[in-house]
Amino acid sequence: MSSKTLAALVLFFTVTHLSSVFSLPVEGLSSSAQSIFTRATPAAPHFVVYSDQWVSGENGPPAVSAIDGFNVFALSFLLTSGPADQAEEWVEIGASSRSSIKSQYANAGIKLIVSAFGSTDAPTSSGADAVSTANTIAAWVKEYDLDGVDIDYEDFNAIDKGDGSAETWLSDFTTQLRTELPQGQYLLTHAPVAPWFSPGKFGGGAYLTVDKNVGSLIDWYNVQFYNQGTSEYTTCSGLLTTSSSTWPESALFQIAASGVDLDKLVIGKPATSSDASNGYIAPATLASCLSQAKTQGWDAGAMVWEFPDAAASWISSVRSDSWPV
Repeated sequence: MSSKTLAALVLFFTVTHLSSVFSLPVEGLSSSAQSIFTRATPAAPHFVVYSDQWVSGENGPPAVSAIDGFNVFALSFLLTSGPADQAEEWVEIGASSRSSIKSQYANAGIKLIVSAFGSTDAPTSSGADAVSTANTIAAWVKEYDLDGVDIDYEDFNAIDKGDGSAETWLSDFTTQLRTELPQGQYLLTHAPVAPWFSPGKFGGGAYLTVDKNVGSLIDWYNVQFYNQGTSEYTTCSGLLTTSSSTWPESALFQIAASGVDLDKLVIGKPATSSDASNGYIAPATLASCLSQAKTQGWDAGAMVWEFPDAAASWISSVRSDSWPV
């Protein structure tokens, strides 16, 4: 047998074997393998919806039919003091209900994660240790069988201080989270406000520094293009290509031009004008913005604050011009 023939046979059997492995149904795997398989990082686009409100008549996250069109649901929030709101409700519904809901979400292709911190928690300014905080959050994610964690860090005083302490804290924290929640097995996203990507605006570099330090450990950014001023990011051009002089170079493609992976920049918006102080764009207009971005090579997806104002009908409208449901 010639070396070329032997090589061809080896390649054939290797491909055949790999094909059979990757075509295995999830139910044919061990329970631990199934858990990893269902938690694996999904490909873009990502359609993320947060949930912080108590919703009358619900016991835990909504039925999958209520959020059809989304593929990530974020229970908000896990604080340094413990779970609150929807994260707390996830604990309270009990193991049996959690298992049932988790299975339904997995079957529907929806990742179920927890969002940490939020606007009421300032872990750096309050003196929380980055490594121990990461260990606590990772243990909670594992204990309550979630697909990962989103870091909604809004410690504005720490970033504005400009001495690099916030960036160091976030880098150490993210590194330890990834040690405990391995990439490919758990989702790890961050949700920075868009201005934190403005070059030269913050002494420590804000999220441009974080991305440089640990961006490879972060699956994507749920960028908050809202609550940053009445006229900020309210048109497709302001959102995508040219931000204002107040927050320079912080529109979508400008952030990418600063070195952040375009495929990791998920566009975040409020569901209604009452879900944020400012930055709202009507779903039909947002759909046009997403379509324009897609034609320029972007495919990261959209994030929204929050359910139930954003549900299946909202995301159907927003995706209509780019990735129809």
